[in-house]
Amino acid sequence: MNENSLQPTEKPPAQAATEKISHLFFIDHLRAALVILVVLHHVAIVYGEGISFWYVEPPDKESLSYLLGLFFVLFNQAWFMGALFLLAGYFTPGSFDRKGSGSFLKDRLLRLGIPLILWIFVLSPISAIGLFLEPNPRIQAPLTWGSFWQLYPEFIGLGIAWFLALLLIFSFGYAAWRMLNRSPTSSSVSESSLPSYLGIGIFILVLALASYLVRVIIPIGRTVLDFPTLAYLPQYLSFFVIGIFAYPRNWFRTIPGSMGIVGFVIALVATIFLFAPAFFGGLSGEFLGYGQWQSAVYTLWDSIFAVGMSLAAITFFRRFFNKDSKFGRFLSQQSYAVYIIHPPIIVFIAFALSGIVPGAFLKFSLLTVIVVPTCFAIAYIIRKIPGVSRVL
Repeated sequence: MNENSLQPTEKPPAQAATEKISHLFFIDHLRAALVILVVLHHVAIVYGEGISFWYVEPPDKESLSYLLGLFFVLFNQAWFMGALFLLAGYFTPGSFDRKGSGSFLKDRLLRLGIPLILWIFVLSPISAIGLFLEPNPRIQAPLTWGSFWQLYPEFIGLGIAWFLALLLIFSFGYAAWRMLNRSPTSSSVSESSLPSYLGIGIFILVLALASYLVRVIIPIGRTVLDFPTLAYLPQYLSFFVIGIFAYPRNWFRTIPGSMGIVGFVIALVATIFLFAPAFFGGLSGEFLGYGQWQSAVYTLWDSIFAVGMSLAAITFFRRFFNKDSKFGRFLSQQSYAVYIIHPPIIVFIAFALSGIVPGAFLKFSLLTVIVVPTCFAIAYIIRKIPGVSRVL
């Protein structure tokens, strides 16, 4: 970012309302930051939580590295994908209004469907090569073309593309709702008052209750229909809907910065008073779901944390990163492609470092420094292929 991009850019509501159609650079930058956090999340899984990625080198479960990695994964999981659904929902009404139902659905199929197919049949199997390469391989067979193609059907799966599949479902649901209700264009909805703290509090409680009930049946970590995180479905759907609701009311531009500060503070307070008793009181997995009291406390924590961090992130990026810059534009333009391609890059670089660098924390740090710029560089090259930038 250039120096100007670090200056406060928060607008008063009246001025922000007149700029509704202008480009929201801070959202571009926030989206890129969230994608980078996704990459770091998966790097942490390689050296921490250690069961749900295509290549893992988990440390001893009694070690500090394991605990720090697990905390990093849990804190990310509590909010960052919900925030991406929130941003996606925010831009859905405007896209539908500009393109109409037919072009909107065609664009969604192009932008989400093609990468989804590419991931399922190409990138997921390539990432699965890591299962042969681990220090303690989960596939006890030599890696050969024969063994790879024999197991190829098992390597096909949603993986990280679950986000694309779910977003595609949400997008079709929104289009169906607009067509069935013959709703006026979203821009015809007049701006309303900002969300109140009472309204936000009620939403958090309803979200926590819905999440708790879902996790009785689908605890955190259980894969259903190849979706790995349906335990968070209430958050993903509600954040997407809130994004849709926020668009015509221009909330991303007009929510006060103080609300972001309050959001961050309540996220911190909830972590101290709710996360700790839920996690340490449920070390056998009770906090994951199953109708346990630890799960009730945990869902209340991650609902507060998700809302608080989303408010904090939006207002923070709006204040300090709402200027156009070459570097910010570069990160924004490549971020979607980075999301699609990063797992196999992590797998092969992590394997290359396996016998060179000692210690999980040092490996995490070095892999992060190498993987993030590598992902963006490869994404940039891929998007230079004619026609690819229309999809990625």
